[in-house]
Amino acid sequence: MKKRWRADACLILCGILVWFLTDAGRVRAAAAEALTLCGESVIPALFPFLAVSGLLVSMGFGEWISPLFAGLMGPLFRLPGQASSALLLGLVGGYPIGARTAADLYRQGLLTAGEAERLLAFCNNSNPVFLVSVLGSGVFGSVRVGVWLWLIHIFSALVTGILFRGGGRSAGRQHPARDFPCRSVSFSSAFVKAVRSAAAGMLSVCAFVVLFYVLASPLAALGGRLGTALVGIVELFSLTPLLTPDRFGLILAAGCAGWGGLSVLCQTASVLDGSGLRFRNCYWGKLTQGLLSALLAAVLSGYILP
Repeated sequence: MKKRWRADACLILCGILVWFLTDAGRVRAAAAEALTLCGESVIPALFPFLAVSGLLVSMGFGEWISPLFAGLMGPLFRLPGQASSALLLGLVGGYPIGARTAADLYRQGLLTAGEAERLLAFCNNSNPVFLVSVLGSGVFGSVRVGVWLWLIHIFSALVTGILFRGGGRSAGRQHPARDFPCRSVSFSSAFVKAVRSAAAGMLSVCAFVVLFYVLASPLAALGGRLGTALVGIVELFSLTPLLTPDRFGLILAAGCAGWGGLSVLCQTASVLDGSGLRFRNCYWGKLTQGLLSALLAAVLSGYILP
């Protein structure tokens, strides 16, 4: 079975290479558009958040806010309070900052592998600027619609976290008290490390955006609702110019923002590489969040849309 799967994958990749060669002009144009998108939107939106979030974790942000959120993270998600740093930074900074913060917390011994993997199911979320400004104002011509998309996104993420909180453990499990390591790292060294790590992460993110933007271009050419939905499944940024300001567009925007797209999943896998954390919960969590977001948007569309 594994050999057959590899053979099929190789055939598909060969087909993609043939497409790249026979339609080189359009592929090059799509790649150029993706690079422009990275330079004008992706890097300005993500790089500062990647650098600052990495610095916050290095300086002990998770331990600092742990007592403030322990009363919520424990009962709701069966996670210790320091896990809230990944959730908060993920909600504010966008993909894949939440996942990278969760991996950093695990690397520093502040979360167990099981806790970090449960956290990955719901801490990796879309940037509110994208939801409110790009989708709300840009597509629907309304900040109010964008705010509703953001609220739906947050609510579906929290519900996903509750759904994934079990992890095979008993409901009465208590988190033992932990002695957090003293942060003796200097600010200058932590700052340099955070910026370098953010730069490397940004390169990886942009690489996936360019590749999946190119791969999504023939799907956009299909036209209609099917083509638009397929583009959203593959790459979130490519979906924006195809959305229509109607009920279908609202449902698709909410669902695809919750799902993130194959591009975001690959970006997430890249920041988890070498951490030892399994990717499974992240995949199923994003799928669950996408479905919940689409369902909420369908139910509330009559109230949200003008």
